[in-house]
Amino acid sequence: MADQQKIHPVSVPEQEALPKPTAPLVPRGSSRSENGDPERQQPPQLKRSLTPYSPLKPPKKRCCCKRCLCWTCCLFFLLIILLGIAAAVIYFVFQPKIPKYSVDSMRITQLNLNNDTSLSATFNVNITARNPNKKIGIYYENGSHLSVWYKGTNLCEGSLPKFYQGHKNTTILNVNLTGQTENATNLLRLLQEDQQTGKIPLNIRVKVPVRIKLGKLKLMKWKFLLKCRLNVDSLSPNNVIRIRDNRCKVRFRF
Repeated sequence: MADQQKIHPVSVPEQEALPKPTAPLVPRGSSRSENGDPERQQPPQLKRSLTPYSPLKPPKKRCCCKRCLCWTCCLFFLLIILLGIAAAVIYFVFQPKIPKYSVDSMRITQLNLNNDTSLSATFNVNITARNPNKKIGIYYENGSHLSVWYKGTNLCEGSLPKFYQGHKNTTILNVNLTGQTENATNLLRLLQEDQQTGKIPLNIRVKVPVRIKLGKLKLMKWKFLLKCRLNVDSLSPNNVIRIRDNRCKVRFRF
């Protein structure tokens, strides 16, 4: 028999570790690949556009709104200027002056405390109205109201007559006023105390609608608000009442 061959394992010597390269794998002067190292690859930067920036145009609706607002403001200022010019013309042409009023006399025909503690009063007041204007007339319309007050209590009330007051005119108005005050026991006591001192404060309030006449032009309706403060020596019925002082102020309201 032939000898059987025996296979003996042979130990292969370990490969020696290769030395690390000291020079770059790519020689100097040669170009790298386009992709480069995938681990160090970065995304390419976006190129800036060389076209100039142009702002977006606003919508047409906004432009229309701005134009409307601008036109409205211009018309408003133009109206103010025209009104100022008209007021200046009226002032220099007509030279308006405020009317003057005064309470000249007062007479009391009734001031009695009734059985139900109510106070009945009847006054007669003479008011002088002066129009100092040379070219302006005053129409006193219906709907006026006149009242006499004592320490916040309305004693009596009435109304002015309807009339026209011409240029440089003085008119004396005779007005009758009546009223009744409930629970007036304390009020009558205060009146008697002030009457002993000879100085009773009274307030006369007048509201009257008027129309101003400039030449031949009749303007819209205004309201005269007249407040008169006066002190009288007595409120005894059927006696002569002396007015110690009299101050009246006029205001206008549309």
